[in-house]
Amino acid sequence: MRNFQLTRRAVFAGMGASALTARAGGAATAPTLLTAQVAKAQIAPEGYPQTEVWSYDGTLPGPQLRVAQGVRLQRRFVNKLDVPSSVHWHGIRIDNAMDGVAGLTQDAVPPGQTFDYDFRVPDAGTYWYHAHTKSMEQVARGLSGALIVEEPEAPDVDRDEVLLLDDWLLDPDTAQLEPDFTHPMDLSHGGRFGNLVGTNGHYALTLTAKRHERLRLRLINAANARIFVLRLTGLSGWQVALDGMPLPAPEAIPEELVLAPAQRVDLIVDVTSDGAEAAIERLNNDQQWQRQVGFAISGEASRTRRDPPAALPPNPNMAPPDLTQARPLEMKIEGGAMGRMSRNRMQALMQSGNFWTLAGQAGIGDTPFAKLSQGEPVRLRFVNDTAFPHAMHLHGMHFRELREDGSLGPMRDTVLTIPGRSHEIAFTADNPGKWLLHCHMLAHAAAGMTSWIEVA
Repeated sequence: MRNFQLTRRAVFAGMGASALTARAGGAATAPTLLTAQVAKAQIAPEGYPQTEVWSYDGTLPGPQLRVAQGVRLQRRFVNKLDVPSSVHWHGIRIDNAMDGVAGLTQDAVPPGQTFDYDFRVPDAGTYWYHAHTKSMEQVARGLSGALIVEEPEAPDVDRDEVLLLDDWLLDPDTAQLEPDFTHPMDLSHGGRFGNLVGTNGHYALTLTAKRHERLRLRLINAANARIFVLRLTGLSGWQVALDGMPLPAPEAIPEELVLAPAQRVDLIVDVTSDGAEAAIERLNNDQQWQRQVGFAISGEASRTRRDPPAALPPNPNMAPPDLTQARPLEMKIEGGAMGRMSRNRMQALMQSGNFWTLAGQAGIGDTPFAKLSQGEPVRLRFVNDTAFPHAMHLHGMHFRELREDGSLGPMRDTVLTIPGRSHEIAFTADNPGKWLLHCHMLAHAAAGMTSWIEVA
């Protein structure tokens, strides 16, 4: 049963915290614990039962981690679940041994055991952390949280808000998570979509604001498969960073903001509504705009808007790769329902428990998709020969998408590929190690869309 009625509104099934602060320059201290455990959260509206979830430190989402740029982040991961798990620090250009990918960079942490994560955070920006062992299930059950790396000098804003967007697939009677994480429809189609959509663990989140108040909004798409199409009402401003990396200059927020699974965007907005409320709205399955986050407006922060913001300071080593020397690679994405893969190939693929392939291979395998020399520039073309979009994520390094005119776009770590089209990215292989390359529609990753590259 996949319909979930809430009060007078039907919540659709999908298209498509304490702050822990580390100080720079201090002596190393004993790691703070980050504990995976069973907890309960009031995801559904009041009057419905609490939902049993898997959480970090008992909260949904997990605790918001805030650290200063350049410091060491130390967390002792404690696994109090009854299944193995691990933690991936998404978007951080990290030491390979700390990347948290079970089966590639570390062994999964057994129940009752611990693992010490200890690494420096070189880049300021908006990142997140999540489980990377059987991610489709563990992230859907709640194992994710925001990781914020603060600039040495913060931008001129009145408030900094983190908005972690997610959805949950709940039984409409019990408000418990649907337990089937191997449903063939999810694995072979668009992925596992929730029938309840929310922000920061709440299905209906309303914040307070003042007119002409300036906010930094950090939006994170933590959903398993949902592509959020968003618009702002009563808020005006600029995009200043994508996937954690600052833009060279602030850009006007587009009328429709598209955020694929795992992608992030930093906005600086002024509250410009003349009424009592403003909102971030999402496009729902019926192509209607529906509130995602509300802002209740009371009073004024100032009489007029202030000047446009300055650009965020650039992160280190953001120089574009040398395309004239770049090694060309191509990764064809195939499979799934309604795809063009031959019937015989698809049947053989399904017999192995998979539905998708990357460059002809299903699953991570023993051989990397590519062996790259450290410092080597790369051009990688994704060819989406399927009927579905895919959010392709590269661990350990950021890349730039090549635009149609041949110019390079801003730095990102996840690119949304469109059915029937190709998308080319370029990066410098400057971080040694074994790095995962996979679709962040996590059902697709679980059903074959997982590969890796090696940089040495």
